[in-house]
Amino acid sequence: MAHGSAYSIVIRMHVTPEVHASGAIVTTVTKAGAVITGLDVTDSGHEVTVLDLSALARDPEHAEEIRDSLNTIEGCTVNKISDSVFLIHLGGKIEVGLKVPLRNRTDLARAYTPGVARVCSAIAENPEDARNLTIKRNTVAVVTDGSAVLGLGNIGPEASMPVMEGKAALFKKFANVDAWPICLDTQDVDEIIRTVEIIAPGFGGINLEDISAPRCFEVERELRKRLNIPVFHDDQHGTAVVVLAALINAAKLVNKELANLTIVMSGAGAAGAAVADLLLVAGVKDITLFDSKGAVHSARTNLDPARMDLAQRTNPNDFAGTLQEALVGADVFIGVSQPNLITAQDVSTMAMDSIVFALANPDPEINPIEAAKFAKVVATGRSDYPNQINNVLAFPGIFRGLLDSGAIKITEKVLIASAEAIAQCVSEEALSPVYIVPSVFDPSVAPAVAAAVIHASE
Repeated sequence: MAHGSAYSIVIRMHVTPEVHASGAIVTTVTKAGAVITGLDVTDSGHEVTVLDLSALARDPEHAEEIRDSLNTIEGCTVNKISDSVFLIHLGGKIEVGLKVPLRNRTDLARAYTPGVARVCSAIAENPEDARNLTIKRNTVAVVTDGSAVLGLGNIGPEASMPVMEGKAALFKKFANVDAWPICLDTQDVDEIIRTVEIIAPGFGGINLEDISAPRCFEVERELRKRLNIPVFHDDQHGTAVVVLAALINAAKLVNKELANLTIVMSGAGAAGAAVADLLLVAGVKDITLFDSKGAVHSARTNLDPARMDLAQRTNPNDFAGTLQEALVGADVFIGVSQPNLITAQDVSTMAMDSIVFALANPDPEINPIEAAKFAKVVATGRSDYPNQINNVLAFPGIFRGLLDSGAIKITEKVLIASAEAIAQCVSEEALSPVYIVPSVFDPSVAPAVAAAVIHASE
């Protein structure tokens, strides 16, 4: 495994001044295979100096190897090793802040009792006023049951909290939306639906997150019927929007029309189904999906209702062969499934100027370097390769637009408009095989998406 920020560590050690001056610490850590990013004195004394050494390690086991190597130096004792990822999670990553001053009794009387009673009465008379007179107009619930968290699977509500906090942090950073993690200790569909329904009055939108398929489909479908605020399952529609945005630009780059593309997809779960649905709406006509049991086609007898519906709207040739056979002559491969499913040899059989989106995370369906030997455009879900297909390009701006417009429903028109807005954030001059989607830190993206959503919601 390569070095990366996921295993950034800080080593605190006590050393003698002689050891500090000798360069033995730097030599030992470098020899152990770590990349040093900083060396700071935190306490200097005549007999002992306290040092904090920052470094990139391969993994936790490598960090322990570095500790052992340092402890072999006479006059050096490692006190502790801190993982920087864990350090930023101490106490959580988000907090509630005040928007109004509470300096004196007058402020208190206006913000709370007795003044607040007048506001409560106004909302009781006209519930629509809650949007303007409370946090509702800028607040989103990030709801999960912990059943499909990242690539970790069904790890439960407590273990899902760091991801949901991170999602809330992204909402705030990129679109100034106040989001809050709601991690439910149930995986019963009816309980999830009812729980979200009864907490909904305090929120302007619901972002469903990391709920496994096929339950996520029913949860989203029923909540959209019951609630008068937008409900968005990011694993489905956020992924679909960014994939479509990337495909719009990739197709432009290889001079092919969306309607003429032959697409092979691996993964027919929540993300795969949503991607296929949105591509069909966008005008793609030929998509063949594969799940763990093979090609999804109408003659299969082991399909659940969701996949049977997909089978009736995709795979126009009723293809029933293998994934590798389907790739022969295909223009596009999109993977939202599992690692190492295809090889460079498979990509070599695709059409000229082929496009490969290998989005399984953290390990894609094919190593991007291998795919690039034959594909014209390669994208992944990872941040350490070009063309990262990242949902953060979509959901902050989508919710910003929905909240600002007061829209109740998320339509196909909204999703298409969001994808086109993301695609347009890459200029004609900048468009290249290694730059088909904007950076997640591009400040123009969320406002552009929000504006597109507002226009599409009119």
